[in-house]
Amino acid sequence: MTDTLKTSVAIQAIGPRGRRRPASGVRWGSPGVYLLAVILITICITPILYIIIGGFRTNSQITNDPSGWPAPWEIANYTNVLGSSEFWTAMVNSTISAVGTTLGAVILGIMASYVIARYDFGGKGIMYAFFAAGLMFPITVAITPLYLLIRNLGLVNSLGGIILPQIAFALPTTIIILVPFLRAIPKELEEAASIDGASRLGFFWRMVIPLSLPGVITVGILAFIGSWNGYMLPLFILNDSSLFTLPLGVQNFSSQYSVDTAKVLAYTSLSMLPALIFFSMFERRIVGGLTGAVKG
Repeated sequence: MTDTLKTSVAIQAIGPRGRRRPASGVRWGSPGVYLLAVILITICITPILYIIIGGFRTNSQITNDPSGWPAPWEIANYTNVLGSSEFWTAMVNSTISAVGTTLGAVILGIMASYVIARYDFGGKGIMYAFFAAGLMFPITVAITPLYLLIRNLGLVNSLGGIILPQIAFALPTTIIILVPFLRAIPKELEEAASIDGASRLGFFWRMVIPLSLPGVITVGILAFIGSWNGYMLPLFILNDSSLFTLPLGVQNFSSQYSVDTAKVLAYTSLSMLPALIFFSMFERRIVGGLTGAVKG
């Protein structure tokens, strides 16, 4: 009996194909996959680290050794940028633009997604396909007619002229992600809420939005980052430097201080840090929301 038990344990440890299973139960992948991941991560991180570290150097250090470490570390570049009103003005403008775009895309997107996901009507498939086609329509193609439309509306050189088009371009992604979430909500839950006296709007606000909150957070983060990093649209719409967002602020600052490379690198790194921190904080939310959308 004891020998049989030992043989059974040995077979389980070795496995059906004669390979010994790791005692911890953790299965490591191919080393080539990890090597490729390290190479890709290095390629992505190296330019960012170069910009951040370059802001701690002087122009002479960059000229003498472009890839060297700061010796000594110079923090005056960052303090000068943080002490300038131009940087904080661009920061406020980017925040207003990103928050306005996020709110508009989330509110309009969840309303449109609710109709597409929960109601049957003629042209429903065409409407959904129309929003899906918007994912393949880059803003660079529409920039000229879009500028003419914004000019006719009198929104040139205003943050509203940036926010409204960014909401429109964020809606396809928002709807594609939210529709599976809303379809996955059981109809029995809606029927039970109706029996309890809840109206359609009441069910929407009290049940639909809380249940689809992971998707809502995901599309909100994507819309925020897309607006924060937007460059082409503000470049065509904004002419007043007091309304520049951070991408335009970087361009304007680099034009003014084209000789001071270290200060330009400091300004650039400070401009991209908020988006990096924001994305890093909510990375799990984005992955969880996209996973739920695929399952739905």
